[in-house]
Amino acid sequence: MKRRSFFKTTALGGSVVALSGVSACVSNDQIKAEINLADFELNEISVTELQQKMKAGELSSETICQKYLDRIAVVDPHLKAVIELNPDSLSIAKSLDEERKNGKVRGPLHGIPIMIKDNIDTGDKMQTTAGSLALVGNVVEEDAFIVKKLREAGAVLLGKTNLSEWANFRSTNSSSGWSGRGGQVRNPFCLDRSPCGSSSGTGAAVSGNLCTIGIGTETNGSIVCPSGINGVVGIKPTLGMWSRRGIIPIAHSQDTAGPMCRNVSDAAILLGALAEFDPNDGETHLEQGKIYNDYTPFLKADGLKGKRIGIASQLIPSNEKVKALFIEAVQTMQKNGMELVEDLKFENNRKWGQPSYEVLLYEFKADLNKYLAEYPSAPRKSLAELIEFNNANADKEMPWFGQEIFIEAQEKGDLSSEDYLKALEESKRFAGKEGIDALMDEHNLDALIAPTNGPTWSIDWVNGDSFTGGSSSPAAISGYPNITVPMGFVEGLPIGISFFGRAWSEPVLLEIAYAFEQLTKHREAPDFRKSLME
Repeated sequence: MKRRSFFKTTALGGSVVALSGVSACVSNDQIKAEINLADFELNEISVTELQQKMKAGELSSETICQKYLDRIAVVDPHLKAVIELNPDSLSIAKSLDEERKNGKVRGPLHGIPIMIKDNIDTGDKMQTTAGSLALVGNVVEEDAFIVKKLREAGAVLLGKTNLSEWANFRSTNSSSGWSGRGGQVRNPFCLDRSPCGSSSGTGAAVSGNLCTIGIGTETNGSIVCPSGINGVVGIKPTLGMWSRRGIIPIAHSQDTAGPMCRNVSDAAILLGALAEFDPNDGETHLEQGKIYNDYTPFLKADGLKGKRIGIASQLIPSNEKVKALFIEAVQTMQKNGMELVEDLKFENNRKWGQPSYEVLLYEFKADLNKYLAEYPSAPRKSLAELIEFNNANADKEMPWFGQEIFIEAQEKGDLSSEDYLKALEESKRFAGKEGIDALMDEHNLDALIAPTNGPTWSIDWVNGDSFTGGSSSPAAISGYPNITVPMGFVEGLPIGISFFGRAWSEPVLLEIAYAFEQLTKHREAPDFRKSLME
């Protein structure tokens, strides 16, 4: 499955602004007529820094949220990363400020503005649509499990982000970041380039400093690819560490939400705040492991010392400039105590893709039908009804690409099918037990590494994505953790490096990722160029 990763309603200062349609290009004059999009008072500020400023009385949560809302009003017309703003965000922030004044601080996320992907339920005034016009009006009654934990932690839900419609599981010819409801998300480093997907809006919003932290979801690459391509840190947790209850599904055997942040420290804070085993979540196929509510103790500047790390050579993109960045990254890690094992190959590298895709087709039909049937507010109640809606509204929903994947999934049987059960067993075995686990056992490894992505490509609604390589599949299919960190730039376009390993190995991966980040400091704020030729 290629990695690709909407009528748009936002509330600004109490008024509702509707934006619809997709602009074929971004006017350079239009950009220059605005203030400098790269200039922002809170640019690159971290969770810890904001907490310090709120503690000192320099800023309040309400003031911080208003600054982000003002920035969104200026920047997002060019970026289209935000699909909907929370009309209650300022009042929530104000109440959290009152708590702080009265001596109650819930934790490191108290008063911190966050954006989440629009396939995650929020029991408030915002819709949950997966970017599709077919679900416009779906205002649910209950928060997703992870949203409940966000609110308990004191985070301010600023709004929801645009995405590749249906988390990019509708067409084989799609454009990452495009949805019928929100239009086309753009890459903040170069506005005519893809943001990857499907968590396109979260990646672009976090990178573009439209919020402090964000949440995306991944089935295969949908957190790590837009994180790498937008120059931010992304964590795809072990399956089951974060509950999937209340998230529009693709496949319960691979789906998970995860942090998307500008630095590893913020990502670790968010990871721990939402980590909790949910007995009412769908099956994960993995045994429950050790879950922490605080992952910051694993942020060690010397975290590379004594680590034995293997290069997954089959997952390195062919681009020579990406290879050069990767070699430089590896050399830096070696100089700081890492022991390297080179040129490791997955024996079943070509065997896990097709069975995994079959699993997604079967589970998408079953899981989505179950989700839609349980929601009174959902305008459509089944995959069949969604297909019918898209056909009836093809001018708005399918102007550039179709719904071949929907149709394939609809033709599948139920989850008792022998073909499904065989594909499930094979995909997990090839990527997990005989994949990541086998390599790590044989070579006594702490982690595996590879570039997260190749350089991003030009947005092309006619031909779809021109994906330039990635390393997400083994961790995604097995359900194991994967962390991507900025590795540098190719012609001004961000490239990430991925650290992945066994199930429940987030602590050791965070040690490695944080140490690499602190040594290299490759993260830069985007400059919102119109094109590479600008």
